[in-house]
Amino acid sequence: MADPTTQSNYLQIATEDLAIDWVLDFDAQIISGSVTHHLLIKEDGVKEVYDLKAKHEIMGSALHIALPSDLKAGQHIDVTIDYKTTKECTALQWLDKAESASPSFSVNANPSMPVLLCLYKVIFIFCIHNYIYSFVSADTPSVKFTYSATVSSVFPVLLSAIRQSPSPTGPVHDGKVVGKDPVKYSYRQPVPIPSYLIAVASGNVHYRAFPKYEDKEWTCGIWAEPELIDKAYWEFSEDTARFLAEEEKIVTPYKFGVYDLLVLPPSFPYGGMENACLSFLTPTLLTGDRALVDVVVHELTHSWFGNGVTHAHATHFWLNEGWTTYIERVLQQKLHTPAHRDFSFIIGAKALKNSFQEFEKAPKYRRLVIDFKVGEDPDSAYSSIPYEKGANFILFLERKLGGLEVFLPYVKDYVNTFIGKSITTEQWKEHLYGYWEKNGGAEKIKILDSIDWDAWLYGQSQHLPVELEYDTSLAKETYSLASDWDAARSISDITQLKFKESDLKEFDSNQIISFLERLQSYPPLPLSHIRHLGALYKFSSTSNAEVRFRFYELALADAQSDSAKAFAADAVNWIVGADTESGLIIGRMKFCRPTFRYVFKVNEALAVKVWQSKKDAFHPIAKRLIDKVFQIMLFLSLK
Repeated sequence: MADPTTQSNYLQIATEDLAIDWVLDFDAQIISGSVTHHLLIKEDGVKEVYDLKAKHEIMGSALHIALPSDLKAGQHIDVTIDYKTTKECTALQWLDKAESASPSFSVNANPSMPVLLCLYKVIFIFCIHNYIYSFVSADTPSVKFTYSATVSSVFPVLLSAIRQSPSPTGPVHDGKVVGKDPVKYSYRQPVPIPSYLIAVASGNVHYRAFPKYEDKEWTCGIWAEPELIDKAYWEFSEDTARFLAEEEKIVTPYKFGVYDLLVLPPSFPYGGMENACLSFLTPTLLTGDRALVDVVVHELTHSWFGNGVTHAHATHFWLNEGWTTYIERVLQQKLHTPAHRDFSFIIGAKALKNSFQEFEKAPKYRRLVIDFKVGEDPDSAYSSIPYEKGANFILFLERKLGGLEVFLPYVKDYVNTFIGKSITTEQWKEHLYGYWEKNGGAEKIKILDSIDWDAWLYGQSQHLPVELEYDTSLAKETYSLASDWDAARSISDITQLKFKESDLKEFDSNQIISFLERLQSYPPLPLSHIRHLGALYKFSSTSNAEVRFRFYELALADAQSDSAKAFAADAVNWIVGADTESGLIIGRMKFCRPTFRYVFKVNEALAVKVWQSKKDAFHPIAKRLIDKVFQIMLFLSLK
């Protein structure tokens, strides 16, 4: 089946290489320039490739260009398109200086020239699914291509490719005045990638290289605004290269040459984005204790699962995220212990349960393989299901087929077979059977035949087809503490509670999350206990967004409770930055989207008022999806 979420005729003609030439205009907030496609003709007599047609609400405007009539399959043709973006481009976000970590940035302008109050901006282009409006290309992961880019900007420019000039380790902005002097940046991506992995960021960012790791030829480093570069370097420099080297032992050598990280402004809507050579990261990971650095494991794992072996289209998205989550947790075992690996599955189980519940009215989104209709918005299905259900499915296969050490050679063969290609679930399954027939014979095939494939791939239940057991040793103390808090609900005098701040002294971040999620499995605690919990353990003020979000989840669990009414304003003010002097938002959708959903159930007027007053500070993708949350909940409340 062809990709149902694109209007491109990629089965007839497809890009093999792109040449991008851009100028970034921060004052007008547009990108102008050209893109040249080196196209492979795949079908005799193909008549067009692009021409701008009427806009589809989800898939955008298709561009059709008439081609010579005598083209034959196997021929190549170059097509150059001159264009510029508009302020309505969903993939683009131009931020005022107040929305960055550098609100005091200024340029030593010529005294005769006026100084603009909003002179400093930062831009990032984030391309995923349908949001590829910043350049002209087939918006399907079924097409992979190499690309080069030349970008002129008054701020440093980063792309998902290897920089050719100026050197990233040289003077910032090639020694020119940042924010004033234009510099031309040149990049090349020699590894074919799908269009959603093209990304560009430009702003007042500095680079710091991580120490060279052993004899590796690839390099790693961190980009961040000057105010954050020291903090970001400390957070990620110790582990990133080590993670990447360990991953190579599990799968295959890293192919992209460079693995850099970029800490983005707070409105970035995801925890990370696995752009080739350059992972985008949310600033919510900067906790000052490396507690959340394992998110990098997920993003770099995409270098093999997603960037290397790619899903053919949104129907098979689980192949990206399920495999990445599974391998990320294998790495947890290699870096730590088997118990740490299983503990990650325990943490993920709560998110999976929430996602299953979220799609009670749309159960088809509980599937791993979702048959999207032509033009259907795949973002409507976005949840933890492809991550968690997918990872559990692969873990189930691993256990059925003989355990991790027996399974890992298959993983390596899977990557070697499909790296550089875009595949479907059917192709994955066919290879799975083929590998185990060669490496196990009838016994392994019998095991595979015993699996309920329909339940795993197409099942719409709110439970996994097989409930897996995990090593709970790291969870025992967290469960015990949660049980103690539950038992203490009858003590009305808070001063008589025996809990101490040191209760969490030996807990890591995941164990604290486990404790809070375990508490959610009990009936809601009284308001007095919730307040004491938040103050004693500093949950209501922590800079660890994962922990603080779980605390608000606990407080808001029962929308009719006194706790929910007391903490609704705190929760939503945290999201929009009203509780800090900086005023910086929490734009990561993992936190902002459900928080607004919880607060809406408690105080509809508060949720709507705060969102309407602050929504323009959020990324366009987050704005659209949170608007949809309000529309759905308003509809349900009227039924």
